[in-house]
Amino acid sequence: MKKKNIFLARRLTGRYASLWVSVIAILLTIVTASILLLIMGKNPLTAFASFLQGCGFLAKENYGGGSGQLTDMLDFLNYLTPLILASLAFITAFKAGLFNIGISGQMLLAGFTATVLVGYNKALSPFIAKPLVLLIGLIVGGLTGVLVGYLKYRFNIHEVVSTIMINYIISYLTGFFINNYHVDMMTRNSKVCTPEARLTLTNVMIGDMKCKIPLGLIIAILIALLVSFLFRKTVLGFEIKAVGQNRRCSEYSGIRVSRTILISMGLSGAIAGLAGVAYYLGYTNTIIPKSLPSMGYDSISVALLGSGSPIGSIFAAAVVSVFQQGSNYMSSSLGVAKEIASLITGILLLFASCGNYMKYLAGRTMQQTSEIASQGSSRTAPASPESKEAKTK
Repeated sequence: MKKKNIFLARRLTGRYASLWVSVIAILLTIVTASILLLIMGKNPLTAFASFLQGCGFLAKENYGGGSGQLTDMLDFLNYLTPLILASLAFITAFKAGLFNIGISGQMLLAGFTATVLVGYNKALSPFIAKPLVLLIGLIVGGLTGVLVGYLKYRFNIHEVVSTIMINYIISYLTGFFINNYHVDMMTRNSKVCTPEARLTLTNVMIGDMKCKIPLGLIIAILIALLVSFLFRKTVLGFEIKAVGQNRRCSEYSGIRVSRTILISMGLSGAIAGLAGVAYYLGYTNTIIPKSLPSMGYDSISVALLGSGSPIGSIFAAAVVSVFQQGSNYMSSSLGVAKEIASLITGILLLFASCGNYMKYLAGRTMQQTSEIASQGSSRTAPASPESKEAKTK
């Protein structure tokens, strides 16, 4: 058996197996994307460098007035913030065995409600408006998640079906109110909210550059730490994971499955609501009518790439954000459609979702290796004295 296979098998069955799955998924994505770029007649090294340049990790050749590498990096962090929260929302439901495909709708409803109630109120100070925006995001997103959980345990409606339908309802309902009451006649989007309510500080002068500072990034990291603590150290986190592993066994052991489903979906929706206000009142500051944010679906790839770890989702979100946020500069510098970034993200999701299969193959390899080793040792073992006497007789 090849030494390379044994090396990978040991890593994929060891303590840091989830980390190795993520690394392998990223490497396979880079190889596959490089082949696609070569077919298109583009240099893969130049393409990946342009992704990093668009996010501020590498310097561009030229910058416009009032911008620089720091502004690109802060724009990258501004996009990263809601993506971290959205992936945490998916992980919280996924731990309970629930597939929350409605994160986009929960983000939209929370962002729209916070914009209408607080974002258009010019009388509020930033010390009141910003906490209110976060509170509204938590409440609206949490209630939407609880509704999905209630439909799940009370009427046995699968969460994928209910969240897809709710996504459509939220999209068209918010689009109706925007087009009729809150539309900007120039852009045909919703009116922008006040700077006091926005979770991103704009036009902050750092040297001679105008920068955007995402205040929600600190909140996103804190939420990641809280979610990690929830699943590692609390009884509720243990119950959520137990329900996700085996609901019938959890019910026999005394865990209230219906209550746990409601809580997990409520928490997932609440975090998705925070992602919504960080996106619509931070990153974009406007809402496109009848359009769901693709970030809600990108969060699935982030969660899978991070192997369901709240801390790992931060680094996984950074990887996905590089492709999404750096796509504009890559497109302009190489002359390639920026949708190639979504294609690369989809490839990344495909390889990340094969993590369990990778671990299964690694387990089989290690089992075969141990069997071969045991057979070899039995063949080379010295004969006992009793067997030697029997042969002489």
